[in-house]
Amino acid sequence: MNTITLEQALAGVGQEAGVSPWRVVTQHMIDQFADATDDHQFIHCDPERAARETAFGGTIAHGFLTVSLLSAMAFETIPRIAGADIGINHGFDTLRFVAPVKTGSRIRTRFVLAKLKARPSGWIEIAHDVTIEIEGSQKPALTARWLTLAFIQPEEG
Repeated sequence: MNTITLEQALAGVGQEAGVSPWRVVTQHMIDQFADATDDHQFIHCDPERAARETAFGGTIAHGFLTVSLLSAMAFETIPRIAGADIGINHGFDTLRFVAPVKTGSRIRTRFVLAKLKARPSGWIEIAHDVTIEIEGSQKPALTARWLTLAFIQPEEG
């Protein structure tokens, strides 16, 4: 994981912050997410029925499963700001599910640093424009402006 200074991060606003490695979305992942969220709709959990009764040709990932993978992909991709040991989700300005993620698909995320504002309290407001791409697809799985907060302990004095 790369570490950069706050000044380097500020200079990177408007630029691509990184592209995550490809990862496979498996039926096992989908089933575990369904169990955790109690969302067992057949389009996610019943491959035979989904193949018969949908245009997807099989099961698809929950949209919120796809969104939830942002944290892991960000952690392995985006440089950390030195001293910012705490990072939390703050929300989304926009979030659009563009195309379904079929089971077995490979996805990755492209991160563009859209905004970064350091507060005197030590909190840093961060916005990334994210696109989760599906290998071999013209359309992305989703696009969003993802808001996070990081914290750097202010210096005493």
